Amino acid sequence: MKNRKVLIIDDEADFGFLMRDFFSKKGCDVFVANSIATGLGLLQKEKPDYLLLDNNLPDGLGWTKTEFIVANYPKTNLILISAMEVPKTNSSSFQILYKPLLSSELNKIFI
Repeated sequence: MKNRKVLIIDDEADFGFLMRDFFSKKGCDVFVANSIATGLGLLQKEKPDYLLLDNNLPDGLGWTKTEFIVANYPKTNLILISAMEVPKTNSSSFQILYKPLLSSELNKIFI
């Protein structure tokens, strides 16, 4: 069985480090990007099983990329993460989690 791949797009280095540790302990291959541009490149290359996308990044807002990601990478489970409120959406194609994240929230998604 292949390892699940997790891509984290977040500009907070500490958050990326903590998420890498969390998912590595679950046997996942983890990739971390600190911008939307770098993250979209990794998304195309690695085609991860899960994508944790921060909302507030140096090169834009993550929620503006959700439609593109859902349409072009339907096998990737998208989780938008944010410390701020994000615009309402009717999409059931991705989840929204708010920072600070709890390990119990992540465990519900990544069992």
